[in-house]
Formats: sequence, C-alpha cells, structure tokens
Amino acid sequence: MMDEKGEDDDEEAWLQLRPVEPLPSQCCGSGCSPCVFDLYDRDLARWEAARASKDRSLLRGKESPNFPSKLSPETFLAFRISAMDKLTQDTYCVRFALPGSSQLGLRPGQHLILRGTVDGLEIQRAYTPISPVNAEGYFEVLIKYGELLMLASGTGLAPMVPLLHSITDNAEDETFVTLVGCFKTFEGIYLKTFLQEQARFWNVRTFFVLSQESSPEQLPWSYREKTRFGRLGQDLIEELVGSCRRKPFALVCGSAEFTEDMAKGLLRAGLAEDSYFLF
Repeated sequence: MMDEKGEDDDEEAWLQLRPVEPLPSQCCGSGCSPCVFDLYDRDLARWEAARASKDRSLLRGKESPNFPSKLSPETFLAFRISAMDKLTQDTYCVRFALPGSSQLGLRPGQHLILRGTVDGLEIQRAYTPISPVNAEGYFEVLIKYGELLMLASGTGLAPMVPLLHSITDNAEDETFVTLVGCFKTFEGIYLKTFLQEQARFWNVRTFFVLSQESSPEQLPWSYREKTRFGRLGQDLIEELVGSCRRKPFALVCGSAEFTEDMAKGLLRAGLAEDSYFLF
C-alpha cells in the first residue's frame, strides 16, 4: 500500500501534467475550429480520464486520420525562419523553411496561427500565407502591417478576409486598412454583411467599384458615397493611394489582367515594386 508521502508525490506529478488553460490573448479570434480553448478542453478531459485510471498512456491520445498535411489544427509545429525581408518601414516578409521539397498544404485563403514570444509576452495571431500554394520547401507571410491598401476583384476578395479578421479581432492592432472590392453589379458583391461589419471598425474603410452599373440611385444609401462605377482606373488608384495617411503596402488579388493593371497603376501612383504584393 502506498504511504501518505507517496500518494502526495503521485498527486503532485499528475498536477504537473495538467494542461495549462490558454490566456484570452492566445485566441486569435478568427473562428478557428478547433480553437485553442477547444484544444484545452479536449486535453483537460483526456488528462482527467488518464488521472482517474492512473494510466499516463492515455495522455498521448490518437493521431487524427483527417489531416494528411504535416500541419495539424491540434498542435503547434516549429519552423525555422530562413529569410526576413523588410518591405517597408513596418512590414516584413518572413520566409519559413519546410523540410525538403514539402508543401504547406493549405488552400488559397486559408490561414495558420503563428505563436512566438516578444519581450517576454507570448503572442499568437492568424496569418494568411502569401507564397504560392504549390511552393516547395518554404512558405511566406507578411508580418506587422502599418497601412494596407487591398485591391480585390471578384473572388480575389477571399485572401483578404482572414487578414481583415486578424486585424480587427485584435484590439491592439492599429493597422489601417482600405479595402476596394471590384464587382460587376451590386447584387454580385460577395460577403456584404461581413464587409459592413468590418467597415464599422475605426481603422477599416471599404469602397466598391461596379463595372456594369451606372446609377447610384439604385443603391442603398449606405453604399452610395463609397461606390464608383466603371473600372478601377488610374485616377481612382491615385486617389486611393493619396487618401492613405502614409504610403501603404498594397495587396492585389483577382484575374491575371486585373493584377497586371493594378501593378502598373500602383507604380504610376508612386509605390515602389517592393510596396505591393500580387496574389
């Protein structure tokens, strides 16, 4: 029979194995499934079952067969930073190395959670990779934006969504965002409710360019002042760049023709080639 001291030691050992509850700041707020708190609840239940049966092997759990990629929604993996390029005063492109010629395995628009320690404080945020989905041996993200100009055409809005989420869900992120969505008609605007909610934040502006409409009277009042008709041409690009508080870093996503036109327009508007990224 285990003596009283042995029971105390065993109890202390189990308490040291108890999962640590995440801080509120460790949740990126992007609606991840599972969230870090979901994982905590799962690990806590696993710990309680293992403790009750005194079987530590239960703490390891089982590998999930549903995630063939090396990335897992349940655990963090360590990646080595292989390069870091300063694009603007406060924007960096960070390249992470992947083993051999492996790929990250995310689809366009999907994001991942990066976690690290800055000045003794653990920071956790969501980022959308900007590297090609078929990139081998690496992936890249943009970190610490100062002011962003997002130019999206049609489904090119998709990769902008998680970036907006990661900014507006973090009360301490003061990145200023100007989002321009280009669509054929008002009815064809994607994610109207989401964009309206985002535009309520102090640091987010939204504009729309409709190529197949010409009458503002047919639009709801809330859209009339922030909607232009025709194409996103040079004059409007220069107006948008000039309305930013400082030279922005531009993100462009759409058809090949759209991205090519936007790249030329941004250069004419005074942005350098390293001040915009084409998805």
